[in-house]
Amino acid sequence: MQRRTFVTLAVSAALLSFTSGFAYAQEVVKIGASAPKTGPLAGGAAVTHWPNVKMWVDEVNARGGLKIGDTQQKIELVEYDDQTNPENAIQNIQRLATVDKVDFIVTPYSTGINVATAPMIAQHGYPHITTSAATDGVEEFAKRWNNSFWMLGTATQLAKGAVETLVKLRDKGDIGNKVALVNVTDAFGMELLGAAKPALTDAGFELVYEASFPLGTQDLAPVISSAKAASPDAFVAFSYPGETFALTEQAQIQGLDVGAFYVGVGTAFPSFAARFGKAAEGIIGIGGVNTDDPKVKDYMERHQASAGQGPDFWASATTYAGLQVLEQAIEQAGTKDRAAVVQAIKDGTFDTVIGQVKFQNNVNPNVWTVGQWRDGAFVAVAADGIEISQEPVKKQGWE
Repeated sequence: MQRRTFVTLAVSAALLSFTSGFAYAQEVVKIGASAPKTGPLAGGAAVTHWPNVKMWVDEVNARGGLKIGDTQQKIELVEYDDQTNPENAIQNIQRLATVDKVDFIVTPYSTGINVATAPMIAQHGYPHITTSAATDGVEEFAKRWNNSFWMLGTATQLAKGAVETLVKLRDKGDIGNKVALVNVTDAFGMELLGAAKPALTDAGFELVYEASFPLGTQDLAPVISSAKAASPDAFVAFSYPGETFALTEQAQIQGLDVGAFYVGVGTAFPSFAARFGKAAEGIIGIGGVNTDDPKVKDYMERHQASAGQGPDFWASATTYAGLQVLEQAIEQAGTKDRAAVVQAIKDGTFDTVIGQVKFQNNVNPNVWTVGQWRDGAFVAVAADGIEISQEPVKKQGWE
C-alpha cells in the first residue's frame, strides 16, 4: 500500500511538473526583430532602432509583461542582423516565422528593407508597424498589405516640409531662390527627390545644381565642390547617416556658404551635434520633435537612462511609439491572435510618446517633417498635423 502511494505521488508530481513547465512556456510572448547591426545602415539602426526595442522590452518586462486576457506574459526577444541587405532581411523574417515561430515581429529598419520584407510579413499575418519608412507608396502598400501600418509619413510630406521651410526663410529675406539638390539613389532618396523637385519649381526656386550618389558613398567632396561652384542660396540633400555626416563635413571644410543647409537621416542624431559642435547650429534636416512636449521630455530621459545615450530627435520617438501601439493593441485584443491584433490597430486610438495615434486607412497622418539645431536640440520647425517647437532661422556660417 505504501509502495502504491509512493508511485502515485511520484507520478502526480511528475505530471504537475510537466504541466507547470508547459504553463510556464505559454506565459512568454516571443517577439522577433531583424534590422542592421552591420552594413551601411548599422549606425542609424544603432541609434534609432535597437535601443528603442531593448528599452521597450525591458520596460514591459519590468511591469510584469504584456497583459493578454487573464494572463501577464513577459517578452522573449529573438533578434537577427540583416546586414543592411534586403535578401537577408527576407530570410530573417522567414526564419522568425517558421523556425523560431515568434508571436509578433517588430518593424525592420529603413524604407527599402521595410518595403522588401512587407510581402513576407503579410504572408504570415503579422502586424507590420513601420516607423523608419517614408514613402509615397504608403496608401498603395496599406491596401496591398492590409496588415501594414505606416507611422513616419510620406515622401511628399517630408519633401514639402523642406520646401515650405525654404519658402519661410526666403520670405524673411534670409535666402534667395537658388537651390543645390542632391540625393542618395535608393527608394528613400529617389522618392523624396521626386516629390521635392516639382515642389521647389512651383515655389519659384531655381535648381542650379543636381547630383545623386549610391548608398554608402564615402567621398562626397566632389559633390560639395560642384555645389559650391553653382553659388546656391540653399543646399538640400536627401541622404542617409553616412552621407549626411560626410556632406556636412565637406561643407564645413570647403566653406559652402548658404543660408539654409538641409541634410537627411542622421541630422537628428545627438552624435551629429557632438561631431560638428557649434557648426551644427542652424542646420536643418529631416525630422525634428516638439521638445517642449512633456511626453517627449520624459521619453528622452528614460532613453538616456536605458541606453546611456539620448535618442535621435525624429524617428527614435516614432519607433518607440510604434512599439507602444503594438503593446496596446495586443492588450486591447486580449489575445496573441495576429488577425485580432491587426484589427485592434485599425480600430484603436493609442496613447504614445508622440501623442495620440489614430491610423487613417492604415496611415498615421500627423508627422514632424523638418527640424533645426538650436542650442543643442533638434527642434521641429515644420510639421503636418502636429505642433512645432519654433520657426526656422537662417544658418549663420560654419564658424
